[in-house]
Amino acid sequence: MKMAQTAEESGNDSGKLEHHGREDSEYVRLVISDEPRASEIDISQLQSGARIKAFIWWIKALIWCLVITILLVVFVRWGVPFLFEKVLLPMMKWETTTFGRPVLALVLTASLALFPVFLIPSGPSMWLAGMIFGYGIGFVIIMVGTTIGMVLPYLIGLVFRERIHQWLKRWPQKASMIRLAGEGSWFHQFKVVALFRVSPFPYTIFNYAIVVTSMTFWPYLYGSVAGMVPEAFIYIYSGRLIRTFADVKYENYHLTTVEIIYNIISFIIAVVTTVAFTVYAKRALNDLEREEATEEVPPTHQESYEMGKLPLERPKHAGLSSFSL
Repeated sequence: MKMAQTAEESGNDSGKLEHHGREDSEYVRLVISDEPRASEIDISQLQSGARIKAFIWWIKALIWCLVITILLVVFVRWGVPFLFEKVLLPMMKWETTTFGRPVLALVLTASLALFPVFLIPSGPSMWLAGMIFGYGIGFVIIMVGTTIGMVLPYLIGLVFRERIHQWLKRWPQKASMIRLAGEGSWFHQFKVVALFRVSPFPYTIFNYAIVVTSMTFWPYLYGSVAGMVPEAFIYIYSGRLIRTFADVKYENYHLTTVEIIYNIISFIIAVVTTVAFTVYAKRALNDLEREEATEEVPPTHQESYEMGKLPLERPKHAGLSSFSL
């Protein structure tokens, strides 16, 4: 009797085990087999989302290209004639009739010297110097005026050095780039300043911001002059080209085939040279910035470190004393 009961219990236990085994296998089959499907669904959703984002990006790019093309067409069709008829030609006629050439040269030099002090772009004055005086005298006017326009903000910035330092704390990344100009040897400072002049960095702001670094006066001056030479020739050339277009359109001047070919080739060379100088300067500054970023700085103190390395403790008269070196 006991043997029969024991056999029955063992049968029940085996049935229960078999039942639980089937349930476990069913659970495993349902759960585990669904996990790869869920991951596949997630991957497919991510891929579809990426495709949608790429499609939206291309749509936005096409819309912007269309808008820019329309604006360029409108500017060339109506904006350029308006500038020639209402701005450039009247200004040129007024300056040439009101002032003599010596006085006009002084006026342009003064504008190039004073505009950067008030953060006003001096490009129009450079164009006028190229239009009226050409490559020889125009180059002298531009270099003399811009040199004075780079020295005056430097001297004024020395007086307000602490305020400029506090203002630069709002942009620690830009401040770290400016700090690069004041480090290293004399030649390093000269090279970095020249690169800043050629790069798209706004030089009117650079003139003031450089005083918070260890930069001395002479590498600043020589680097600024060297960096302005390519820009001066480009402005003179573009001014002469604008003058040629104005003569053709409004003065009944006819270009010969040789002049047309010369203008086309020179324009291409000017564009390629400008782009090459800008790209080279930007890459060189980025390389210097990457080299600076390799320094081991704690992430939590990055901003204070960048601004702390600006030598604010330098006396205000340090830059002025460098004149006597």
